[in-house]
Amino acid sequence: MSQPSAPGTSGGDTVSARELFGTKWGFVLAAVGSAVGLGNMWRFSYIAAEGGGAAFLLLYIVMVLLIGIPLMLCELTVGRKTHLSPIGALRQLGGKAWVPLGFLFVVTGFLILSYYSVIAGWTMRYAVEGITTGFPAAPGEYFGQISEGASAVWWHLGFMVLTMAIVMVGVQKGIERAALILMPTLFLIIVGLAVWAGTLEGAAEGYAFYLVPEWGELMDGTVLRQAAAQAFFSLSLGMGAMLTFASYLSRDTDLNQEAVTISFADFGVAFLAGLVVFPVVFALGLQGDVSESTVGALFISLPGAFAEMQGGRVVGTIFFVALAVGAITSAISLLEVVTSSIIDELGMVRRNAAISAGVVIAIIGVLSALSIDVLGLADQIAGDLFLVIGALGMSVFVGWFMKDPAAELARGAGTTFSRFIPAVMFLIRFVLPPVIAVVLWFAGRDAWNAIWEFFGVALGG
Repeated sequence: MSQPSAPGTSGGDTVSARELFGTKWGFVLAAVGSAVGLGNMWRFSYIAAEGGGAAFLLLYIVMVLLIGIPLMLCELTVGRKTHLSPIGALRQLGGKAWVPLGFLFVVTGFLILSYYSVIAGWTMRYAVEGITTGFPAAPGEYFGQISEGASAVWWHLGFMVLTMAIVMVGVQKGIERAALILMPTLFLIIVGLAVWAGTLEGAAEGYAFYLVPEWGELMDGTVLRQAAAQAFFSLSLGMGAMLTFASYLSRDTDLNQEAVTISFADFGVAFLAGLVVFPVVFALGLQGDVSESTVGALFISLPGAFAEMQGGRVVGTIFFVALAVGAITSAISLLEVVTSSIIDELGMVRRNAAISAGVVIAIIGVLSALSIDVLGLADQIAGDLFLVIGALGMSVFVGWFMKDPAAELARGAGTTFSRFIPAVMFLIRFVLPPVIAVVLWFAGRDAWNAIWEFFGVALGG
């Protein structure tokens, strides 16, 4: 049953009745599910290995503390204070001038889900076919056949239908219930796979590649930038997902505690995924494949190796099931950003809002399903550039324009976390903007190069 939200928005007004998460763990697991996805479970391990192993892991933890948690608190503060989705929340707290940032969050979630669902469709297909027919003997040729065209379209559409079905049911009966089932399942699968991977011949070499530090990398500017970017990319920040989820929180929630719990739970899953990936990579001799292409290693090299190894079909199926679970939990949050905004801005009932948003996103996503080049361009623009712009805008808004965000952070905070609020505000105001601006410069450069290359090829040179 829906619960009325509590009074206490800015200006002393009461917020309208709004469904809330039923339990603390429902919110935490939904938020962790938003953060844990395909890129987190696979890209994190790849970047960690390329960035010096344990040196990158250390830098990543530092960046989570300095950037990830403060940036998450920005979104959580705005969402809980207003009990509104991004557009309405920023309009209420900042006026019309900040509405474009809210629209950017919605557009970002819209575009990311349009191509993310295509990749998730590939993952679901591998999981299903691992159960029914086994992995292909010619994985490269097979991936070329299923990654684009009618087949990719149908799996993309099927994944979108599943995502819509969960979101349209509601916060408690849909999103929260899915999180309470899927996230513990994902964790158990990852732990089980990590234990199994440790028994493989070659696991020690994989652990060394992943975990042995190369301390010289600590001062490498590229590694520092990658650690900073990963800190908010992997935490699902910069697109309004955490803001939207926080709008379904009660007033007495300790946002500081929740942000720390979500951030380190997300890191824990990503770290465990690395303990699966690299023992498998080294045991199966796939080191060169990983360094050449993350997508190729995930959808070509690994399935090929699973097809040849004893018991590989079972393990490979479980592995892709884990990826599919991570994909659906992230997709739910992406669709919820758009759905919640439609509900708040247009007054549409949830069922119709979820279906309308999902159908339009599914149609746009057909372009990415028909062309992997379109998918790559969309990822470069929305998944990299728009996320960073959103993160920068949110840090500037909360740090310099929102009225007394520290008071909102203090609401419901325990004694321990209350002591750190001044430090958090310092980070939000003086550390986040310049660091994210540097990341934005590189993201903008890479996006421009991707656009130039895409249209250059499309126009024949």
